[in-house]
Amino acid sequence: MGFTPKSGFVLFMLVLCSLFVASQFPLTDAEELSVTDNSNNIVQPNTNNILKKLLTARPDLEFSILGMSSIPNVYEVQVKNGPLLFVHEEGEYLLQGDLLQVTSNGIISTIEIRQMEKRRQLFAERSTEDMITFKPKGKSKAIMNVFTDVDCGYCRKFHQEVSQLNAMGIEIRYLAFPRAGIPSGSYDKIAKAWCAEDQQDTLTKVKSGQNVDVEVCDNNPIAQHYAFGNSIGVTGTPAIILMDGTLIPGYQPAENFAQLLGLSSD
Repeated sequence: MGFTPKSGFVLFMLVLCSLFVASQFPLTDAEELSVTDNSNNIVQPNTNNILKKLLTARPDLEFSILGMSSIPNVYEVQVKNGPLLFVHEEGEYLLQGDLLQVTSNGIISTIEIRQMEKRRQLFAERSTEDMITFKPKGKSKAIMNVFTDVDCGYCRKFHQEVSQLNAMGIEIRYLAFPRAGIPSGSYDKIAKAWCAEDQQDTLTKVKSGQNVDVEVCDNNPIAQHYAFGNSIGVTGTPAIILMDGTLIPGYQPAENFAQLLGLSSD
């Protein structure tokens, strides 16, 4: 089931209306639930109530409780392949969208805080074997994981500054994210870079619009990269993810990245 802002709103209204009906006809404890509670191995009474009502309202969807939100008595519930919901512990009221928190440093997204921690953990454990890396001479002072597309103008502009970033001690680790999807012409082009014997040189060539005599291999990791990016909040390219989990969307000059990372651009 695909979700758009319009379909998301329709889902919100359907669930909200259906929850009223569900509250009048609660499920019995013996009925089986096709739901997941990730907040604890044991389903607590309040979360069990949420899951029962959501499933009654929309039995065609799969719900997973992520845990208590920053608001007391309100849980975060993920719809599989859909939006994040904020549901009151009684299960009768919910909101769809982002939850913002006012802090001394400004207004921040609680969803992005969780995504940032998720990205930090994933990249701390992730191997670089399926990435195309451009390393500086000597020890790397910083690392940038970059989701890239060969048909993206700003991705090409970024790649032209990789040598400058390397000179400042920044290691670039590329992952593929063909914005046109899979299959597509963009997929075929970028897959050739991962299938080539000289991956760095081939990636540079396809990013500059050159044709390369390389066949698309079956064991390339492009589909895995694409799915991975989608799962951690990547929606466009270039998308830079730092090792602390920070996601920086779009292109910036090399000097800006150096300043952000606390490095000298000289």
